[in-house]
Amino acid sequence: MKKIVLISLALVCAAACNKAGNNKEAASGAITVNAGIRETKVAYDGNKAVFEAADDLSLFAWVGDKTAIPGTLVVNNVTNILGTDGLWAPVKQMLWYDMVTDHYFMAVSPARTVASFTADPYTLDPAADKFQESDLLIAVNNAGLKANDNPVQLTFDHAMAILNVNIKFHNQWTEGTQTEITEPLIQGVEATAKDHATIDYINKAVTATGEWAQVAMNKVQNASWTTLMIPQENFRIIYITLNGNDQWLGGDGTYTFRSEEDIKLGSGKVTTVNLIIGRDQVTLDKDGITITDWASQGDAIPGEVFKPELN
Repeated sequence: MKKIVLISLALVCAAACNKAGNNKEAASGAITVNAGIRETKVAYDGNKAVFEAADDLSLFAWVGDKTAIPGTLVVNNVTNILGTDGLWAPVKQMLWYDMVTDHYFMAVSPARTVASFTADPYTLDPAADKFQESDLLIAVNNAGLKANDNPVQLTFDHAMAILNVNIKFHNQWTEGTQTEITEPLIQGVEATAKDHATIDYINKAVTATGEWAQVAMNKVQNASWTTLMIPQENFRIIYITLNGNDQWLGGDGTYTFRSEEDIKLGSGKVTTVNLIIGRDQVTLDKDGITITDWASQGDAIPGEVFKPELN
C-alpha cells in the first residue's frame, strides 16, 4: 500500500495593500500547505518514512502561464525548514500576489539553488551518507489556487531511481566434499552509468547528461548492494570485484555483467538485478531483473530493514 505522509506547514504571510487604480483585492492571511510524498522517503537511521526535523524544501509560486515558471515570481526559492514541533517555517516572509489571481506552485526537497526551471544541472552523489541529499523530491501544484484556497496541496515525487544488485554464486567456491556453496568476499560493485543530469521541474523530468562514469554502489550485505541512480537509457554494465578469497577456491578478480538489453532506471522506480557468478561469466539468475514502485517492495527499502555500510 502506498504511503502518503501529510505534514501541515504553516507559512506566515503579512497583509498586502491595494495599489491605486488596482481593482484586485489585497491578499492577507496565512498559506497552509499539506506536503506529502507519493512514494516512501526513507532515512538510514531506522524504520522511517516521513520528513524529519531539519529537513528543508525550496518553494516557488507564480501567476500567469501554469506550464512555464516565469522569471518574475510571487515566491522565489524560499527555504522552509521542518522544526521539532512538526511545523515548517519559512526563512523569510511570503505573500500572495492578490486574492483573485490563480497561483501555481513548485517545490523541491532538499532545498537547493535552482539555476534553470527546465534544465537545472544535477550531479549524483551515490554515497550512503549522502542518500538524503541525493534523493531529490519534486512537487508541482498547477491547479490554479487563489489566496483563500487553503491548504495548498503539494505531493512530492522521487526524481531519482534506486538500483539494487543481489549476487549468488555457482559451486566453484565449494571445498572438497562440501555441499554448501561458500559465498566469496565481495569488495565492491560498480555500475557503468551517467551521474550527471538536468532537471525539468514542471514536467518532473530527468535527463541524463555527460560521460559514462563508474557509480560505486553501497554495501548492504556481502552479496547485496544498493544505490540511487539517475534515470537513464542504455545502462547495461555492472562490475563485481571479489577480494580476500582463497585462490585455490574461486579466487579474486573483477567479474563483468553485460546485459543484452537496457536495464531500465526510472524516476520513483526500484530496479533489482539478480546475478549469479560462475567461473567464467556472470549471468542473470532465475529471478532476472525486476522493476517496482519505490514503496511497493515492502520492507526491502534501504534503511527500513537494512542499513548500508557507510564507508
